Amino acid sequence: MNILLAGSGGREHALAWKLAQSRLVSGGAGTLYATPGNPGIARHAELVTLDLTDHAAVVAFCEEKRIGLVVIGPEAPLVDGLADSLRAKLFPVFGPSAQAAQLEGSKGFTKDLCERTGIPTAGYVRTRSLEEAQAALARFTAPYVLKADGLAAGKGVVIAETRAEAEEALADMFGGAFGEAGAEVVIEEFMVGEEASFFAITDGATIVPFGSAQDHKRVGEGDTGPNTGGMGAYSPAPVLTPTLEAEVIQRIIGPTVHAMTNEGMPYSGVLYAGLMLTAEGPKLIEYNCRFGDPECQVLMMRLEDDLGELLLACAENRLASLPSPRFSSDTALTVVMAAEGYPGTPKKGGAIGGIDAAEATGANVFHAGTALAADGRLVANGGRVLNVTARGANVTEAQAAAYTAVDALSFPEGFCRRDIGWREVAREQATG
Repeated sequence: MNILLAGSGGREHALAWKLAQSRLVSGGAGTLYATPGNPGIARHAELVTLDLTDHAAVVAFCEEKRIGLVVIGPEAPLVDGLADSLRAKLFPVFGPSAQAAQLEGSKGFTKDLCERTGIPTAGYVRTRSLEEAQAALARFTAPYVLKADGLAAGKGVVIAETRAEAEEALADMFGGAFGEAGAEVVIEEFMVGEEASFFAITDGATIVPFGSAQDHKRVGEGDTGPNTGGMGAYSPAPVLTPTLEAEVIQRIIGPTVHAMTNEGMPYSGVLYAGLMLTAEGPKLIEYNCRFGDPECQVLMMRLEDDLGELLLACAENRLASLPSPRFSSDTALTVVMAAEGYPGTPKKGGAIGGIDAAEATGANVFHAGTALAADGRLVANGGRVLNVTARGANVTEAQAAAYTAVDALSFPEGFCRRDIGWREVAREQATG
């Protein structure tokens, strides 16, 4: 079978690495194509140049190459309706429709869905102007959680410690700091607890658990500084116990999937729930309609089954026919190497070396924002550049293995946090 993977980041490199092992394409059974891909993805797939906003061109390519499965990695093409255009031509697609992708594309849409169906989440107000938002602040107490309604590359959330900071942030948001994503702003109550992520694959009828993770959004060690797209992650998340996972499926994931089906916009693909583990139980922070980045990298490192078979079964509405996916009991941990200046204006063009040496330690180095210079050198071409991912018996061991690989790299104009997984490492040391 021929498969087309859409995307160019570390998430897509991890998917390409795992899809290349699928019986659907391995051993000459088919070809894995990727668009636009990156130099790391090129090790596993044939790269092609397609404009993902040109749905007709993508459909034409799929017809020409007889694509049997399309896997859409990033959120923007999903919100844009690429899956709908492909399904209209009867191509199996892993990823939700534009209507269903509103779960990520609009924070307000998801909050309203939670309110209608009784899904536990933070109290909120949707605001459509600066004046309305500033007035709504009176309904909340500090710290204030402010979210751009639309897609903002994982950076559209501001936690303001004071009323003055909140008013300044709102002025920035409605002033265009997040582009069209900030045309509407959701203000939420601040929830207290530990964050965790839970993943499920669903075809709109069957729901299959797909693991847990914890990530680090802040750029600085100790989880300080501005939010980023993610500076590292590990899986599984021990704080999300089997009992809590069952509660998440019963009270959050299940009601969401059933509501979407009942309201005429069935959800098909991966549903990624960002959770706050509060004293009252798990509450939904927000949904993503695709695999997390860098959470996908640690999930793929632990997955022991055929990813291609699983995604195809989801696309063909036959998830119920497969057994639940198996994951290694090991912990996987990934460290993001970012370019100097991230998350502001990252410096591009920095030379990267030592990837073979890093992988010789047993780690995988997934490319997130890399390119080949004219002279063939590998260089940085984005904010988050590499994802150094390793496994161990627990978080402590996986962390040590990942940083051993990090230290084998040469990326003078890059940086990383040195404390990914610190909370769980501390818990493991405390319990001996």
